[in-house]
Amino acid sequence: MTKYIGAHISSLGGIDKTIHRAFKIKATGMSFFLKNQLRWKSPDLDEQTIINFKNERIKYKYTPQQILPHSSYLINLGHPNLENLEKSRICFIDELKRCKQLGLIYLNFHPGSHLRKISINECLKRISESINIGLESVTGVTIVIENTSGQGSNLGYKFEHLAFIISNVTNKSRIGVCLDTCHLFSSGYDIRTNESCENTFNLFDKIVGIHYLKGMHLNDSKNVFNSRIDRHHSLGKGNIGKQAFIWIMNNEQFNNMPIILETINPNIWWKEIKWLKSFV
Repeated sequence: MTKYIGAHISSLGGIDKTIHRAFKIKATGMSFFLKNQLRWKSPDLDEQTIINFKNERIKYKYTPQQILPHSSYLINLGHPNLENLEKSRICFIDELKRCKQLGLIYLNFHPGSHLRKISINECLKRISESINIGLESVTGVTIVIENTSGQGSNLGYKFEHLAFIISNVTNKSRIGVCLDTCHLFSSGYDIRTNESCENTFNLFDKIVGIHYLKGMHLNDSKNVFNSRIDRHHSLGKGNIGKQAFIWIMNNEQFNNMPIILETINPNIWWKEIKWLKSFV
């Protein structure tokens, strides 16, 4: 049993550059964007990049279980406008195909927003429908929903939202959840003490099911508890403090999954990774 601790690595210059960058900071887990996260269309992955990525992964001994790529921020799988919804679904399927090409087994995404134009339930149903379309279009990749802070009209900030989405997914063997600690805290789930961590994750297990947990994002929060504002901070520097991260490192239910830093200073990721590893 082990913990795959890493960070969201820059893919500047090509996806095949990410593995070595992760290795250099002694990361055993990693995330990255599969393409430019702020553009709808990007060039297809060329064969040499795919070969290089796979060779680097083998060379530095990273398994697909250690890697949790992140989808584009433009994608809104619950979009109220049907034309934009279709655009998001096409982009999402493209990212699933890229995972498949790279030999990866997970794709992490933010669920979506109702933009105050449709009901919460209608938006959640559209997200589930989008996931079903994605799962039918591409085999072998598990879709991993990330909880959100609930900023603006973003959904996924309540465990009930995640459970509702999963309940309407046809193939539940290929659906999972990634919990972001900053998002948990800013959406009203307290994790500042051992007791509050126990309570929050017991509640997640009760409402969603801990067996759906496929990854974690470890971030402190610049904003106060239940602010519904998504502002990450370095570990121990924000309003969550250090104890939650120590508790997670000491807890076996988070073994064998990517545990990814998205904290604000990439220059100290190696220090944060070292610090986290010291508690395992």
